[in-house]
Order: sequence, then structure tokens, then C-alpha cells
Amino acid sequence: MPATVIPLIRTLSVQPPQKRCRFTGRVLSVIPPMTQLNTPYPSTAYITGFLREQGVQATQVDLALATVLRLLSADGLTQVKAAAEALPPKQRSAQVQHFLAEFSGYHATVERVVAFLQGRDSTLAHRIANRSLLPEGKWFATLDQHPDDGSGDPLGWAFGALGLHDRARHLATLYLNDLADVLKDAVDPRFEFVRYAEKLAAAQASFEPLAQALAAPANLIDDILIFETKQALMHTGIASAAIVCNPNTAPDVVLLSVPFPGAVYAAFRVAQCIKALNPATITVLGGGYVNTELRELAEPRVFDFFDFVTLDSGERPLLALLDHLGGQRGREQLVRTFYRADDGSVVYVKGTETDVPFEQVGTPTWDGLPLGKYLSLLDMLNPMNRLWSDGRWNKLTVAHGCYWKKCSFCDVGLDYIGRYETAEAATLVDRIEKIVAETGQTGFHFVDEAAPPKVLKALAEELIRRNVGISWWGNIRFEKSFTPDLCELLADSGCIAISGGLEVASDRLLKLMKKGVDVAQVARVTRAFTDAGVLVHAYLMYGFPTQTVQDTVDALEYVRQLFENGCIQSGFWHRFTCTVHSPVGLNPAEYGITLEPLPAPPTGPNGQPLTFARNDVGFNDPSGVDHDTLGAGLKKAIYNYMHGMCQEDDVRRFFTMKVPKPTVKRDFVARALGG
Repeated sequence: MPATVIPLIRTLSVQPPQKRCRFTGRVLSVIPPMTQLNTPYPSTAYITGFLREQGVQATQVDLALATVLRLLSADGLTQVKAAAEALPPKQRSAQVQHFLAEFSGYHATVERVVAFLQGRDSTLAHRIANRSLLPEGKWFATLDQHPDDGSGDPLGWAFGALGLHDRARHLATLYLNDLADVLKDAVDPRFEFVRYAEKLAAAQASFEPLAQALAAPANLIDDILIFETKQALMHTGIASAAIVCNPNTAPDVVLLSVPFPGAVYAAFRVAQCIKALNPATITVLGGGYVNTELRELAEPRVFDFFDFVTLDSGERPLLALLDHLGGQRGREQLVRTFYRADDGSVVYVKGTETDVPFEQVGTPTWDGLPLGKYLSLLDMLNPMNRLWSDGRWNKLTVAHGCYWKKCSFCDVGLDYIGRYETAEAATLVDRIEKIVAETGQTGFHFVDEAAPPKVLKALAEELIRRNVGISWWGNIRFEKSFTPDLCELLADSGCIAISGGLEVASDRLLKLMKKGVDVAQVARVTRAFTDAGVLVHAYLMYGFPTQTVQDTVDALEYVRQLFENGCIQSGFWHRFTCTVHSPVGLNPAEYGITLEPLPAPPTGPNGQPLTFARNDVGFNDPSGVDHDTLGAGLKKAIYNYMHGMCQEDDVRRFFTMKVPKPTVKRDFVARALGG
């Protein structure tokens, strides 16, 4: 077993919503780098709102944003310049050389560009748009890939004569991408704005690579992160050798929410800093990455940084943990929580207490987060695809889990998918109204795994009944319940865009996936949304078990026709990944594959495996298809389709290898739509 498991000795009654937590300390929830720059990741907002409703002194901070803003400042770039100049000339990349040569331009403009992207200096758009202000590195070369509308303006097709502000934001985003490359080449090769050092954590059976990185001397990015961590702890004596946290303001418990592998390294750096400042501060690790990859955690060194690691929805584990810290229960009565025992072994307490119902988790709060400082980027010119990085969206969940929970590639057995709970439409709109009153912003991104059509219908009717004017978008399943009438209703309630999984656009493979839809149905549903004025994004997949070259070519032909017929406006191809928690990973023979052995984790002195992360697993597919080469063609095609190009061309033109002719009739989608 990966860890000692202590069952709950007695089943405690479910805490009623009116019972307030008796913990009297201060709790700080932290978003570590790197997550998003345009809007805060919602986990801390949910936890902070919930804890406050329980009477806990709870605050939150976004260290991802704070770290980036410190880097993207005049002082930050001066430090980057020093790091770049410390490199031997032969080790300076072309981007670094360009940065050093144009440093005065970058130094003079970086804070102005940030202010513009924050919405604080809109008139700067004129100078950015005419391309006379900013230094231009390699990312600006991508402008040459855009179609020429005959005017000689590489962005004329996208923005025309009047799209000044958006044009400027796109150019400013390219400028930031250039600086990100400089940070990667001159400071830390692992740096990304959203996937920082993710290889240290993603499906890593051993903790050793992460441990070595954390033991290495801090680089500039680490130093800035540590500085911002100290700021968040409201310390005193920053100029002294011994930095001491202010006992009147410093948190007693720090919760670090890690949604992705690209936030793990920084989360551990933050915890390392906290423990160095005050070892008595309790640090707790949780979040989406933990819930999927650390379920078999047995590595004691994790607990040099974190006192506790919790799984799945955080409300119930945190209430139990705060009770424990307040002396109300022992460690053996925790819920879904790992800790290190006195003998050094890792212990997992599962517990049997019922989760806090979704109806009772309360309203998330963004209080304490600098909502006016997020950067509204425009990296993709496609109007649907840009929503992920453009604008600050209030993120809210319509329902917990997935009502379908059958897809064979998905972690259907885990709590975030398998436990499906809804809330009344009146409750959801109450939450929406509270959030609008707090933030002053009416844009919402519903971050469900798949928002249920019945709940969306009730929500739309309640929004319309109360005359609550919001704009919203979210993720759905392309199922037949989304009739033209329902799509119109959702649009009337403020729906501007939806996304959904078409996955491998092949009826054979969709059936094998247990997706519950077919291509013709997807065409009708997506066209109904488009006709209602709602933008549509399709999640696409390639490399699924037994997928042939013919399947791939046919899938692209279906996708081409969906663009051609105005059914979808955006899409993205993901390479299929087999996970240990999915039906494919649990029952590979049913899908015609065999799994590769997982890397053996290191063992402790007693021979016990010291398991760290475990999620992705390799597999052997007898089809022998070169999915990497095919994937490059798929991504090239979708890029062109999203920019209105090549939608009538033979799909074979995008592949560098010889592929068969599509077997799909070129009017398949048109006929499915009744044309």
C-alpha cells in the first residue's frame, strides 16, 4: 500500500450549515504561479467564501499575478538584464541578444504596456497599434502568417480600420511573449506564463527531481516569488537578516491550491519560504493536481514542506482539519487527508463524513484579490478562442461533477467527476447577484465539467425572470437536449459562447469512448447555438486507442465541414493521454491496448515504495500509427480553419506524410443539417 490508511473510528454527523467552525486562527489561501494572468483561478475564492461563512478569518492572495507583475516592471527587467549579461556571449539566444540590444526600449515601455493591458491607459493603444513604440522580437514574425487582405496590413483582415484597441492588445501580448522567452533563455529554462516547471511534477513517480530543484540556489524568479510570499504573510523586519512574521497579522494556516502540474514547483517554493520564516505555520496542499496525481502519495519528503495534503472537494477536509488544529478532534479523525506520522511514515485518513452539499458551499468571494490588476491578453485572434485569456471572468460552477460520467478517457471514478450534485436555479442566481455586487463585473465563466441542460434551462429562465443582465459562457456536452429553442433561451439569458467535446470526430471511436453523441448530432446542436448567435468551440482528440490513419483523416474532414457550415468557430486538438483513473487505464484490454509498466518509485529504508505523482501511463497500440506526425497536420489545419482559411481545400494538404483520401462524403454535415 502507498500509505498507511486509518479508517474513521466513528462516523460524525454531517455539520449543518448554521454550525460555525470553532477554529479561531487566521487562514490564508494562495494561488501559486503559474495559473492565469487575465483572471484569478477560482479555487481560493470558493474556499475563502466558504470559510468566512463558517466564521473563519480567511483571506486570499494570487502570487501568480504578483510574481508576474514584479517581473514585468522596470526594476524587474533591470534584474533580468543583469542575469542575461551574466551569461557567456555564446550562451545568449537570439531573443536574449535582441533584448539586450533593445533594453532601453523594453525598460521604458514595460510598465506602460502592463497598465494598458490592465485597462488603465487605453489611449496608449494608438502608439502600440501603429507599431512605433514597442521593440519587436521573434513573436512579431507570426504576423507574417496571417492572410493578406490586399492592404499590406497583416492584421487588416482581423481588425479592419477601427479595431484599434484589440489590435494594440494583440501586439502587446506578442511583446509579453517575447519577454517570456527572454526569461526562459536567460533566467530559468522551465519558465512559462502558465506551465512553469511542469515536468518536475506531471506523472513523476519520484519526488527526487522536484527535491533537487527545491534544494538548488534560488534564481531571480524564485527570489521574486519568495519576496511576494513574505509580502503576503504581512511580515515585519524585511530589511533585517532575521525576518519575523508579525504575530498579529500573519496567518496560522496557509492553504496552497495547485490546479495544474505547472503550479507545483512554485507551490513548494512558497511552502519552503513559509517554513523558513515560521516553522509553526501550518501549510496545506490541495487542488486539482493533488486530486488526480497524488492519490497514492507515500513520499515523506513532501511533508518537509506541507503539514497536510487533502484530496477532492476541500470544504469537508478543511473543516475537519481546522477542528483538529483547534483541539476538537485527533489526527485519526481527519477526512481525506495525508500527514507524516511520528515514525516518518505517510498516513492517509480517508474518513466517512459526508461532503458539504453543493447547495450549501456558499458564494465564492474575490475580496482581497486585485481585480483591477489582471492582464487582458489577446494571443489568439479567433473570437471564440480568445475568451480564455481575454477579460476578467467571474468563475462559477453550476453543478458539481458530471451528469454523464461515462466517457472512457475521463477520470469518471474520482470525486470531481463522479459526485454529481446540483443547486436550485434561485440559489445560483443569488450567488451571481452577490458576485456582481462585489466585483462590479457581469462576465461569468461557468467552469463545469459539463453543465447540465436542465439546470442551464432553469438558470436561464431565472436570470430572465429577475432581469439579471450578465454575459456567460461554459462547457457542455453536445447532446440533443440542446434544441434550437433552448439555445435561443440560453442566448437570451446572456450566453455568448459554449465549448464541448467532439473528441475524435468518428462515430466508431465516439461509440468506443462512450461519448453518447455522434457527428451528425454534434453538427445539429452546434449549428443551433451558432444560429442563436452563440460562439462554439470544439475540444478535439487524436491518438485514441485503435485510431487509424483513415480515422484521423476522416475526423479532420468532419471538422472541416463543421467549420465550412458555420457549426463551430474554434477548436483545439489534444493528444489522447491514458490516465490510471480512467476506464481505458483501468481496463485497457477492452480498448485493444496494453499498458506500459509505470516507472518504479524509489523505496525507503524498509523497502516501502515512496510514491509521488501517478496519473499518465504509456500504452502500446497495435495500430502502430505515427500520431505525432499526424498531430502536426491536424493543428495546422485547425489554425487555418479558425482564421477562415483553407476551409474548402482537401484535408490531405495539411499532412507531410502520405495519407488516404477521406471516406466521408463532402456534404455529410450539410445533409445532417437538412441541407
